[in-house]
Amino acid sequence: MKFILDNWMLIAVALASGSMLLWPVIQGATVAGLDPAGAVQLINREKAVVVDVCDPAEFASGHVGGAKNVPLADLESKLSAAVKNKSLPLILVCQSGARSGRAVAIAKKLGYGQAQALGGGMVGWKAANLPIEKA
Repeated sequence: MKFILDNWMLIAVALASGSMLLWPVIQGATVAGLDPAGAVQLINREKAVVVDVCDPAEFASGHVGGAKNVPLADLESKLSAAVKNKSLPLILVCQSGARSGRAVAIAKKLGYGQAQALGGGMVGWKAANLPIEKA
């Protein structure tokens, strides 16, 4: 106890520096999903398949190039027909990123072990100035 009282300032500095080192790790843990740059790398390097889980009207207004449209409501029944190779990385996209998080859980349940959500959805994709297609 005497050590703590005599060296309280050193202990406070050690705790402050430790928390500053952990802050980026904690902050990164709250950001859900794959960032747009990481998604582009997966598409280009590992031939990832992009599945848009938006409704057809949202899909027609703008989507990632080459994406397949399987609405979230139909995902469990139609994903295996849309993406036959379960070993390929799967990137699930929606408008804001909320539905794609639920879609990842469904895809993993169906056996797509490398399924990931695009963090921020199409909003994040557009914010990164990446190209979109319109149907």
